[in-house]
Amino acid sequence: MSGLYRGQFGPRLLKLLKSRRQGVQLSTPYKLLPAPTCRWCETLQQSSSATGGYSCTHSRSYSHLTPAHLTIRTSLLRTSPSTELTSLRSLGWVPIAIRSVLKLRYLLLGGAIGGGASIARQYEEWKKNLPDTDWIKEMVPDLDIDKFRQGLIGFKDSMKGKVADVKMDPKLREAGWEKYGDFKVWFDERLDNAIKKVEEEEAAEEKRIEMGEEQQQALSVQIQDGMKNIRNSFPQGPKELLALSFANANTAQEEANNKLVKEKMDLIDTHELAINQLMKEKIDLIDTHELAINQLMKEKIDLIDANTEVIKNNEKLIEEKDKMIEKERQRFESEKQKNAALNKKLDSTQEELMKSQIKYQKEIEKLEKENKELRKQLLLRAGQKMSVKSIKKSLIDMYSEVLDELSGYDSSYNTADQLPRVVVVGDQSSGKTSVLEMVAQARIFPRGAGEMMTRAPVKVTLSEGPYHVAQFKDSSREFDLSKESDLAELRREVEVKMMNSVKGGRTVSNEVISMTVKGPGLQRMVLVDLPGIISTTTVGMNPETKESIKTLATQYMSNPNAIILCIQDGSVDAERSNVTDIVSSMDPHGKRTLFVLTKVDLAEQNLAHPDRIQKILAGKLFPMKALGYFAVVTGRGSKDDSIQDIKDYEEQFFQNSKIFKGGIVNSSQITTRNLSFAVSERFWKMVRDTVEQQADAFKATRFNLETEWKNNFPRVRELDRDELFEKARGEILDEIINLSLVSSQTWEQAIEAKLWDKVAQYAFENIYLPAAQSHASNRQISTHNRTGTFNTTVDIKLKQWTESQLPIKSVEVGWECLQEEFHKLMEMAKKRKDHDDIFDQVKAAVVENAVAKHKWEDKAAEVLRVIQLNTLEDRSVHDKQHWDGAIKFLADNLTEKLESNEATLNEMVGPGWYSRWTQWKSCSPEQKSRAMARVELEKLLGSEADHGPHLAYEEVTTVRRNLATQGLEVDNELIRETWYPVFRRSFLRGALGRCYDCRKGFWMYQQGVETDLDCGDVVLFWRIQQMLKVTANALRQQVMNREARRLEKEIKEVLEEMSGDDEAKLRLLTGRRVMLAEELKSVRQIQEKLEEFIKALNEGSHE
Repeated sequence: MSGLYRGQFGPRLLKLLKSRRQGVQLSTPYKLLPAPTCRWCETLQQSSSATGGYSCTHSRSYSHLTPAHLTIRTSLLRTSPSTELTSLRSLGWVPIAIRSVLKLRYLLLGGAIGGGASIARQYEEWKKNLPDTDWIKEMVPDLDIDKFRQGLIGFKDSMKGKVADVKMDPKLREAGWEKYGDFKVWFDERLDNAIKKVEEEEAAEEKRIEMGEEQQQALSVQIQDGMKNIRNSFPQGPKELLALSFANANTAQEEANNKLVKEKMDLIDTHELAINQLMKEKIDLIDTHELAINQLMKEKIDLIDANTEVIKNNEKLIEEKDKMIEKERQRFESEKQKNAALNKKLDSTQEELMKSQIKYQKEIEKLEKENKELRKQLLLRAGQKMSVKSIKKSLIDMYSEVLDELSGYDSSYNTADQLPRVVVVGDQSSGKTSVLEMVAQARIFPRGAGEMMTRAPVKVTLSEGPYHVAQFKDSSREFDLSKESDLAELRREVEVKMMNSVKGGRTVSNEVISMTVKGPGLQRMVLVDLPGIISTTTVGMNPETKESIKTLATQYMSNPNAIILCIQDGSVDAERSNVTDIVSSMDPHGKRTLFVLTKVDLAEQNLAHPDRIQKILAGKLFPMKALGYFAVVTGRGSKDDSIQDIKDYEEQFFQNSKIFKGGIVNSSQITTRNLSFAVSERFWKMVRDTVEQQADAFKATRFNLETEWKNNFPRVRELDRDELFEKARGEILDEIINLSLVSSQTWEQAIEAKLWDKVAQYAFENIYLPAAQSHASNRQISTHNRTGTFNTTVDIKLKQWTESQLPIKSVEVGWECLQEEFHKLMEMAKKRKDHDDIFDQVKAAVVENAVAKHKWEDKAAEVLRVIQLNTLEDRSVHDKQHWDGAIKFLADNLTEKLESNEATLNEMVGPGWYSRWTQWKSCSPEQKSRAMARVELEKLLGSEADHGPHLAYEEVTTVRRNLATQGLEVDNELIRETWYPVFRRSFLRGALGRCYDCRKGFWMYQQGVETDLDCGDVVLFWRIQQMLKVTANALRQQVMNREARRLEKEIKEVLEEMSGDDEAKLRLLTGRRVMLAEELKSVRQIQEKLEEFIKALNEGSHE
């Protein structure tokens, strides 16, 4: 109702109803509503004739609004016999129904259009994604799907459980039945899945079609109901409403209203037609979709027909396969019979071949023995002249010398040693050493039960010679390999060299032990036996042993021209091998590797599948490649077996071995003899291919080194370490000769000065001072013989000194003077313009070693003792010159001692007033105490001129009390410590004064006049001075006549020892100049030897 009031004709509608209520009897029992109350003043609103409603002061009037005019088509209105208003509330549903219908049609229209477009788009996308099946239509004829399905199900049921009944050949069944069964299971599963999928798709499609039809019917019913409701609403509601609203309107207004109603009805008809058209299009779209689904179903049926045809073809193929299998089975049986006959024939042929080979081998060995004897005789006859004709021997010897030169060569230009050699590598205890011994035909290496024996690289040069001997590179001794005693000594020597090379806590060493083995019939080559590869380090080993061995093996194998002889233990599992991975990484293509399987006798006993040996020797088991594969037996595990015993055992084993008799291994792949031939052949081929290239590389290196020398040392001759050492030897010997040219006066002055420096302290403190200070002790013989007391004390002390210390000190002084003079000459040589500082270290080391070895003659001290005693006993000064000299000597020493004592005293009492004021120095409390004690002690000395060197207790107490009165408390020790330098200064000053007074006392001394002037100290120092001169003279004669020559001899001995000590030369002669000269020398020697070898190689052959 409220909606009706809100229209454009709402205010007028109430007025019309009120005017009709008075004259028309309502047919319904509805009552009119009372006048409403105002919501603001709660009073009844008064009816207003102007507005046709109620009015109040608080209400808003709508009279100013102009109502819209409604034009109604009267032709569309249905006449009604009654114009009664059924109910005031029933009029509100009409606009609501109209609005709902309009909304519904728009929703239906939008849903139909949108759904149709979405369905069409999805169908087009699905159709594009379908595979192109036109080729199936061309190949497969049309089939009835129901008939095909029933036939397919029947075929499936008939085939279940009958496949096992098919008769087939047992071998064919074993060969292919499992795959056939798998194929059958797979096919059955695919067939069941296809049938199930088709059934599910059909059910889903039928359900989809039914749902589409139900939706279509529901939509149609919904649209029809909506249209029906709209049509039914217009005959009653709008008719009465319009009749009531416009009963009294004029004709123009009625025409306008009729026109508006007609337009709206036309619009409704138009919308209805559009809805019908959309429904028709949607139905057509659904029909189109259904046709597309039917077409898809038809295509699926065609595909199923095609699958049926494929199944039939498969059945035909299976039948044909069964026939072929049967034919193959029959053919296999016939071939099997033929092969059995051929195997029997092959066994007999192999047996005959083995016997022929054994016979041939024995004949060859017999001829080889005869050939060895003939060669031995020829070599013995020819002697040294045979070297010209015996190209084989000279070639391998020259090549070995080149390798020896290269072993100690270290290039700064990265010219690597890439000359061929055979590198023997393998795991520990794999039989490397045994293989090398079989090739050398002598048991030359030490061996241990499971422990590491090879600790350093061993280079073995195999050569031909009349006798079977071995010799080390650094030794001239030859070991006779035919004697067991020499073999034992050789093995012991090898072990000693290995242990010496691993000193310093190491387990393995890279120092090469070079050995040459000669003998008749030996294959000429150079082999290097390396330590075995280990998996872990044990107790007692260096922790870096494992990596050191691996690095050493890698270093030798990295040579691109080295032949790798890979030794593998056949008695252990192949998976435990360590060496094969390393060899494979160094030579991945196997162009220079020979694989050797050792201990094949144990391998045949332990292996359950002998075909593993076949795989190994065919190169199919290990992840490595090789030029050749060999199987050898190198012993029975006994240390006492000789090489011949091992050969016999190896030959017997391969004769009776299943591996050889069964044809698993080729006869050329067994025995160490064939291995030796193969290794030698490969070695010499590699030598021919690479030696010239190496020679060119060393030529380039030589050119680079010579260019560097010319640029850096243009005016210096190229001298290697040996030549430099010889030059240093000459310079040192020249300095020794210069030592003999030193004058006698120089020697005597140096010895005298050195001797007095060494004995001055003892002579002054232990002889002079005790004797001189005894004057004040009142122990002299008489008041007129004070000199006698002094001389007696001096004589006693001088004799004791001479008999105990003086001769030994004199000898030490002579030796020190000899060294100093020699070092002076060496230093003077360094200052010369032509001095070469490269020799300084050598000279210093030679002199140091010679001086350490030199010992002065034992009888020299005895001779000096006699001379010194005689000299010191003489107290008679002969002339005034000697007297003045003794006075000067005494005065100089007294002055030196006095200055030293003054420095000590100043340090004890602190700086004086002058130093404190001018140098800003201060005294410590202790120094102040000592200074005050010094003043008291000086007073004490002033009171007693002849006071002795020691303080009495009473004197110390007196000094302490005097200091205490001055406010200073000191202990006795401080007073005594201060006393000694104070008394010493007083004594030295008095002695120096007497010394000056004795300058004029020579005449009285000479005449023996007894005076108060005491000059005994002058006589003492004259005696000491004379002893120094006599000792210096004696030592000078001994140095010049004997000790200098002995020193020269010892220096020559040291030089001779150093000349053979390469380590000393390497340590003492250093620098780029030495290194460059050494490298030039090595490169020249290597190049010359290589050119000589290449020349001999081109002239002849090693064969």
